[in-house]
Amino acid sequence: MNLPLYIAKRIYSDNNAQQKVSKPAIHIATAGVAVGLAVMIISVCIVLGFKHTIRDKVIGFGSHITVANFMTLHGYEQKPIAMPDSMMNVLKSINGVKHVQRYAIKQGILKTDSDFLGIAFKGIASEYDTAFIHNNMISGTIPAFSDNKSHNKIVISKIMADMLKINTGDKVFAYFIDNDDVRMRRFTVSGVYQTNLTQYDKTICFTDLYTASRLNGWDTGQVTGAELIVNDFNKINNVENILISKVNRTTDTYGEAYSSETIQEANPQIFSWLDLLDLNVWIILALMLCVAGFTMISGLLIIILERTSMIGTLKALGAKNTIIRKTFLWFAIFIIGKGMVIGNIIGFGLVLLQKLTGIVSLDPSTYYVKTVPVEINLPLIILLNVATLLISVFVLIAPSFLVSRVHPAKSMRYE
Repeated sequence: MNLPLYIAKRIYSDNNAQQKVSKPAIHIATAGVAVGLAVMIISVCIVLGFKHTIRDKVIGFGSHITVANFMTLHGYEQKPIAMPDSMMNVLKSINGVKHVQRYAIKQGILKTDSDFLGIAFKGIASEYDTAFIHNNMISGTIPAFSDNKSHNKIVISKIMADMLKINTGDKVFAYFIDNDDVRMRRFTVSGVYQTNLTQYDKTICFTDLYTASRLNGWDTGQVTGAELIVNDFNKINNVENILISKVNRTTDTYGEAYSSETIQEANPQIFSWLDLLDLNVWIILALMLCVAGFTMISGLLIIILERTSMIGTLKALGAKNTIIRKTFLWFAIFIIGKGMVIGNIIGFGLVLLQKLTGIVSLDPSTYYVKTVPVEINLPLIILLNVATLLISVFVLIAPSFLVSRVHPAKSMRYE
């Protein structure tokens, strides 16, 4: 029989009303562990949800990796690059690449009778994965964009629609200025999207790849570049390294050099900001573990002091300090376990409530999302539970040595 475990169970289940001090201490210690773990679970789920939501929005506008003209990626001038089927096949064959899609950018001005707005027309074709746009559409539809003809239709953002006072189905004129030449096109607004990622919503509308390429005056097959979607975001650098060795610095039929750029390199400010969130999480985890640890230490010391006479009796009966220390550590594990169960219930409950109802809202102009995003990562939460248990028990090892200072003769007269 495990004597320390048996004694710890008896102490934990003791409902003696005379234990006026230890009962509140046990409740406070349990609450400390519960609140600490609940806050840690909520913090991790919110930060993961926020990071991945913002990351996916940025990727939705720019993919994981972009292959384009060296001067386009590393300069300020928009230069075309040829993207024939042979190069598309090379990109698709790279290990880790899930999808490849061409695009072309043309700067222009949308104008109505009362206002005008400078934007970027992003030309896309039928191969383009429009799932991201679909998920953020608020009205209208996405037309079948093409690379061989123009439908004269565009999909604009809600910010553009509000600024120009237009909506789905309206006609709008677009002006394109190249040197001294001004060209005009009339487009029909096919749909309106809203991602709340303001810097993109203010500048990007979607049209045919054919339209954007022709407005740039490019030859057939010339585009701004190709966007690559990878299978695993965490392996994006591995795919980038393959591109560097196989594609970068090669030239197309016009003598233009291919180059590549990851989404982190294209948007360093956003991803640096998201990385800072990790630091906040580590600070929160450290503070909550300190709260749980200190409440457990104080609770254990109070219990040891209150059980001094019991400790003296056990020593008089021949129990070694090690056995008594293990007894109180087992007792602490029961308290920690109960606190962890309550903490998981509270943490998961609040996270699920937010996920299902979106009850906590945010200002999308500041946070880019309407409600607090949450993401449940079970392996990470299990690891968090294990770490909480191990650290909480570890910090109690030193205080448990207090039992060695208890003298049997004096303790049995202790009240």
